[in-house]
Amino acid sequence: MDCIFCKIVSGEIPAQKVYETDNIIVIKDINPHAPVHDLIIPKKHILSLNELEEPEIAADILLTVKKVAIIEGITESGYRVIANTGNNGGQLIPHLHFHVLGGKKLGPKLVS
Repeated sequence: MDCIFCKIVSGEIPAQKVYETDNIIVIKDINPHAPVHDLIIPKKHILSLNELEEPEIAADILLTVKKVAIIEGITESGYRVIANTGNNGGQLIPHLHFHVLGGKKLGPKLVS
């Protein structure tokens, strides 16, 4: 498989890890759109939200959002969570992932 996120999960490509569980890895985005811009990535290759069927992975993703906000110190100031799905939704990498952005006042502009 030629998926960059699968290669990060396997350790083939290095990334700056923020947090990790059995199901999830969280890394710093290499092209950040905010002072805090982390990516929550399921370790299992799931194409997009349309293919997410495992309740335990879905729950782990949501609980990881909260954990990342605590780790990054943005729970009180606020943050944004984005999951782009499909071409028209702006998904650039065909592996489910969530962006967690914060550390500044965020405007209406969306991130891809």
